[in-house]
Amino acid sequence: MNKFAVAATMAAALMCGTAHATDLEVTHWWTSGGEAAAVKVFADALDATGTDKWIDGAIAGSGDAANPIIISRILGGNPMGATQMNTGRDAEQLIQAGLMQDLTEVATAEKWADVIRPAKLMDSCMFEGKMYCVPVNIHSQQWLWLSRPAFENNGMTVPTTWTEYVADFPKLKEAGIIPMSIGQGWPINTMWGVLLASIGGPDLFRSVNIDKSADAVRGPEFKAVVDAFAVVRDTADTSAIVPLWNDATQLVIEGKAAGNIMGDWAQGEFAVANQVAGKDYDCLPGLGMHAIVDTGGDAFYFPKSTDPEITRTQLELAKLMLSPEVQVAFNLKKGSMPVRGDVDLAAANACMKKGLEILADPANVLPTGEQTFSSDTQGQLQDLVLAFFADKSMTAEDMQAQYADIVAASE
Repeated sequence: MNKFAVAATMAAALMCGTAHATDLEVTHWWTSGGEAAAVKVFADALDATGTDKWIDGAIAGSGDAANPIIISRILGGNPMGATQMNTGRDAEQLIQAGLMQDLTEVATAEKWADVIRPAKLMDSCMFEGKMYCVPVNIHSQQWLWLSRPAFENNGMTVPTTWTEYVADFPKLKEAGIIPMSIGQGWPINTMWGVLLASIGGPDLFRSVNIDKSADAVRGPEFKAVVDAFAVVRDTADTSAIVPLWNDATQLVIEGKAAGNIMGDWAQGEFAVANQVAGKDYDCLPGLGMHAIVDTGGDAFYFPKSTDPEITRTQLELAKLMLSPEVQVAFNLKKGSMPVRGDVDLAAANACMKKGLEILADPANVLPTGEQTFSSDTQGQLQDLVLAFFADKSMTAEDMQAQYADIVAASE
């Protein structure tokens, strides 16, 4: 947008290194128990240099809430030293406006192109041949988390597919168990994306999200996904829908809910609760329907500063975030997969190992909507998904038609 280009000159003029040279304010939205434990790995690594200090700038809420604050500060000439953003197109206009630090020197010296996998993760950070962000993990959304006690204590076998799981909804309700816990807002949109990839299948997912085919949206395979989404909508009651994603995960941990669709970052919450994969909970990548993972995740960007000491610290943090030791420690805490393909993950739990096995075959890897659709299109699609989930009078045909219109006009 033009406003970014116009603001670039003003912001650059206002930017100055007002903080102490060794202090680097880092903004992020990692505030749950598992997330806080993970981000501390980065903070400790920077503090351990003895010359630089991590100043934590956690923003409560999700990326949807944090991104406008982050962007506003950068455009307003009050940038942080570093900031989390999703791997994708959220920062592209800031990069085009010249407001982000070029990391190409570090990327070249550290040979990121040789160790980051899949290689396409680099593409999301590149603009005109230069590197502008540090991808720190691979987060896949395509997971169903299941409470073993919720099934076993009520005489049921833990399901191995989405079909088996949905068939158990009536029995679970009779036993006083919430069939599926659901976080408000973006987790509902995440659930939709998981259903699209897992029930619709990889080919449909690629047709919609990569080819941007409105015809594919109008087809029977897409209709089947909407119908499955409607089943969850119509089954859920008020006890199933909670304010935050980690609240929904907590219900599974406590055995009050049988399952929850959420990204692999949910593993951080299971870890904090001392739950063991395969004993206390199970995980179904691709809902047990398809062996798939997407390659979304988190990345850190570094707004430009006129203070050379801030710039030096920015480059040092970028280097540390992709060092082998930090990659292993951070991702084991976060529940995500490392972006480095050359690190030892012998300590990974059963669920992470499932994800790594799937990731090893490029045919199983999908992009996320954040990597393929503009922020504007993402917003329109999410609004539609949330409206459909909230309004039981909206028919599957209505959603399908509106979704097709948005995809047809997408960027």
